[in-house]
Amino acid sequence: MKKQPVLFLSLFLFFFHSSVAMTATFLPSYFQEKGLSASEIGWLMAIGPFMALFSQPFWGYMSDKYKTVKRIVMICSGSLIVMSFFLFQADSFWMLMLIAAIFFSFQSPVGALGDSLSQKTAVLHRVQFGQIRMWGSVGFAVTSLLGGFILGQVGLDYLFYLFLTYAILTFAVIQKISDVTASSKIINMKEAAKVVSNPSFLWFLVIIMLVTITHRANDMFIGLYVTELGGSESQIGLAWFMGVASEAAIFMFSAYWIRLFKRNITFVILAAGLYGVRWMLYALATEPIHLILLQPLHGLTFGVFYLCTFQIVTKIMPEEFLATGQMVFISAFFGLSGIIGSLGGGWMIDWTGGAADLYQLLGWFAFAGCIGLVLYDQTGRKKELKKS
Repeated sequence: MKKQPVLFLSLFLFFFHSSVAMTATFLPSYFQEKGLSASEIGWLMAIGPFMALFSQPFWGYMSDKYKTVKRIVMICSGSLIVMSFFLFQADSFWMLMLIAAIFFSFQSPVGALGDSLSQKTAVLHRVQFGQIRMWGSVGFAVTSLLGGFILGQVGLDYLFYLFLTYAILTFAVIQKISDVTASSKIINMKEAAKVVSNPSFLWFLVIIMLVTITHRANDMFIGLYVTELGGSESQIGLAWFMGVASEAAIFMFSAYWIRLFKRNITFVILAAGLYGVRWMLYALATEPIHLILLQPLHGLTFGVFYLCTFQIVTKIMPEEFLATGQMVFISAFFGLSGIIGSLGGGWMIDWTGGAADLYQLLGWFAFAGCIGLVLYDQTGRKKELKKS
């Protein structure tokens, strides 16, 4: 019986991230087929991260306040299904902007709260967080590959039906997942704001954003880059599959590699540096196969970077504000970074006429983030020495 909560939570992550794969992988190409420019696509993909800035901390706080993750996830998932009908019917840019804003305001908290619940469940059942979270990556990887093949055969007009199938399966599995007992301490908004405005925590978020902006820009535009190099929908799906499959492997074996260094920050620094190398190599690509073959670096960059930064934030936050702190972190990781990456990336592609220059710039940003993390770590060590 102890394994059932982990099983159903893994299924929930699999189906939810499968639905996310449909939007993250193919929405930019879907919008492009509708005749939108790279800048307009950038705006549409940026509205999701913008809404996440507000929706994720709000639903995280509501989760802490009412001591439930399951009910909040159920509300957001049900609303997501309803809004998807409107998203795929809209034609005008401004109508798409409005509907996408509402759609993403429900989608982003589901994934964030799913990770929060995974972390709590991992502690409760004495398993590694990465071994639960990997099922989200497996779902994303498999669905990217399968979705790319299907859409390559039937066309992007059928994207809605694939998304809806996974969204309904997600909502069905939520009924079976188990909530985790939360701290009984009564909290309020003032205390929550004080905890998340800790200077050390905020500086950490600012520095990692130099790296996460590059990650989110790639999320938004790798599909367009594959197309620019002459690739098809199936090759876009294959590129995502290669990347997220490697991410799943990193999560799966996290119990082993995470022991290599005593401090998570060491992994974060190394992953940031590898991000820089990754983007510089992407900038040199001349064919879709080059990007596809480089995509396994996604696991060694995002997989390591996200898992270890998430663990750092979990250790920093008081138990009663854990979901709130995690949501603020994820809002910075995927939200604010996504806005800057989408708008800046779209503008850069339109201005230069191609994605190669964008990826070269992303490489320099990631290297800057790596240097910032080294300085942050050294400052933290000096403070620890002074206290001791």
